[in-house]
Amino acid sequence: MDHSISSRSLSRSRSPSTSPFNSKRMILNPVFHKFNFDSRNFKIKPLVSRQNRPVVVAVRASNQNVHNDGFVLEDVPHLTNFLPDLPSYPNPLKKSQAYAVVKQTFVSPEDAVAQNIVMQKDSPRGVHFRRAGPREKVYFKSDEVRACIVTCGGLCPGINTVIREIVCGLSYMYGVDEILGIEGGYRGFYSKNTLTLSPKVVNDIHKRGGTILRTSRGGHDTNKIVDNIEDRGINQVYIIGGDGTQKGAALIYKEVEKRGLQVAVAGIPKTIDNDIAVIDKSFGFDTAVEEAQRAINAAHVEVESVENGVGIVKLMGRYSGFISMYATLASRDVDCCLIPESPFYLEGPGGLFEFIERQLKENGHMVIVVAEGAGQEFVAQSMPAVDEKDASGNRLLLDIGLWLTQKIKDHFTKVQKMTINMKYIDPTYMIRAIPSNGSDNIYCTLLAHSAVHGAMAGFTGFTVGPVNSRHAYIPIARVTETQKTVKLTDRMWARLLASTNQPSFLNCSEVLHQQEKAGRKTTEVINSERRTST
Repeated sequence: MDHSISSRSLSRSRSPSTSPFNSKRMILNPVFHKFNFDSRNFKIKPLVSRQNRPVVVAVRASNQNVHNDGFVLEDVPHLTNFLPDLPSYPNPLKKSQAYAVVKQTFVSPEDAVAQNIVMQKDSPRGVHFRRAGPREKVYFKSDEVRACIVTCGGLCPGINTVIREIVCGLSYMYGVDEILGIEGGYRGFYSKNTLTLSPKVVNDIHKRGGTILRTSRGGHDTNKIVDNIEDRGINQVYIIGGDGTQKGAALIYKEVEKRGLQVAVAGIPKTIDNDIAVIDKSFGFDTAVEEAQRAINAAHVEVESVENGVGIVKLMGRYSGFISMYATLASRDVDCCLIPESPFYLEGPGGLFEFIERQLKENGHMVIVVAEGAGQEFVAQSMPAVDEKDASGNRLLLDIGLWLTQKIKDHFTKVQKMTINMKYIDPTYMIRAIPSNGSDNIYCTLLAHSAVHGAMAGFTGFTVGPVNSRHAYIPIARVTETQKTVKLTDRMWARLLASTNQPSFLNCSEVLHQQEKAGRKTTEVINSERRTST
């Protein structure tokens, strides 16, 4: 059903605003009143943040005997940046029975969340983000809100929960009645596919996997999308998707700002690989790790029931091996974990074949977990190169699972003359398609409510997520400028090596050189895909 309506004037003239974002000075902390702020560099400059909003914080100044603690706020845009006359209204939560018992209903404008909480004595306090949550003033009247939700990219446990909680949050907390679901990803904006959403419609969707709005990759056309937003009279846009989708959200925000529309654009980051930068983890990750246990357990049962059984479980992880690493640590049945960040080799001292042979002699079986992006350079040497990309601009990966299965089988049956029983399990789509577990359901609720509070408070061009367990509003550019990967020098990877007793594959100078080379290549590939995807 098409719910298009005639365009309403979203940028009409308003009475002067009393917004703190238009005041000449916004003091985040009284002790900072003598200092100036520059987004990334600790220099004496005019009091302007990266969004050109007046902000006062402390900077590091060797020639001043003051509070030189290097506090930096990376702020997010606000509608009053380009609509200075936008009026504010009392937050409806003031009258909410549910929030009546809360000691502090509203987040203070001075609240900030630190990106790094492990500090050295006398070191700068570093980068902070604006704390997420309800504000005392909002910049939308509830009966004038027309919100929409869109889901893009691949499936992930928890998408339906996020949709549900955005709808229920808008309806129950702010009294919003008009909420549209854009069907089929970004292209749904200009193909007129919509679904009217209400608490009744979304009541039990969190019990289902997938997304009730359907999804797609690609299809981003900024002008067409914003034209449709304007034509439908939409003034809040909630975008659920990965880094390519969030880049598209940033473009939508920029076009909205250019046209001077009162439209808040909020992003909710989604990736099952847990490779979103800055935030602690992405929703659906806990569910994916939990479900991966079933596949690992099945592989373990299979291989311990036969002579010289070797089980291979391939899990998600294009460039980041977080699911494989955490699933391995959680299982304790895994003997070897291979991820994109850690190069490995098959033959020679300290190689994978030598380790498999030792494990089979000692235990009679073993289980290997491999991330889908691991060892791509090896697979490419023995298989025809595939230079194809999906609609999101991601390079199609070669199947490391099948390749590794065949390589192990050939080596032990033809070279070692050993009987070996190979078992290969790829649970990728089974994991992606399940509903989120209890932990992720709660997490999705917090993400959705943070996005709703932020949009109602007039913030725009932002994404939400936990930073050191505190939810924050983060500039979209910060979560799309790089991808989070497993650090081989961190303790978590050391814990995995101690758990599996596998070789580190880093004791060979040739492999170290290959790691450096592979790292440069991966960075080039990621950057290339970012340039071609939205």
